[in-house]
Amino acid sequence: QLQLVESGGGLVQPGGSLRLSCVVSGFTLDHDAIGWFRQAPGKEREGVSCISSSDGSTHYSDSVKGRFTISRDNAKNPVYLQMLNLKPEDTAVYYCAVLKNCDSGVGDYWGQGTQVTVSS
Repeated sequence: QLQLVESGGGLVQPGGSLRLSCVVSGFTLDHDAIGWFRQAPGKEREGVSCISSSDGSTHYSDSVKGRFTISRDNAKNPVYLQMLNLKPEDTAVYYCAVLKNCDSGVGDYWGQGTQVTVSS
């Protein structure tokens, strides 16, 4: 059974930055990707970014492209989400998830989430 733990959320002013971390424990043979999702109050959960374990390819939603960067170290754990130039509309609970692949867009294992609030 996989376990995911996110950290790094908090309160930041518009234009500020945060780095989220996701530590994955456990092992699965048929899941190749780690993704970040977010859910704002009253809105559906949306995919933000994804990274493939096999080839390191990365994917971003249009709303964060150019501002957020997903990465992982050589040991492949943890997975980071560097967020720059944060906007109030980035306010949400951010979750990391394990996916079969980034194209699926579907998380099969989830962390508990970390709150990001962008406000002056």
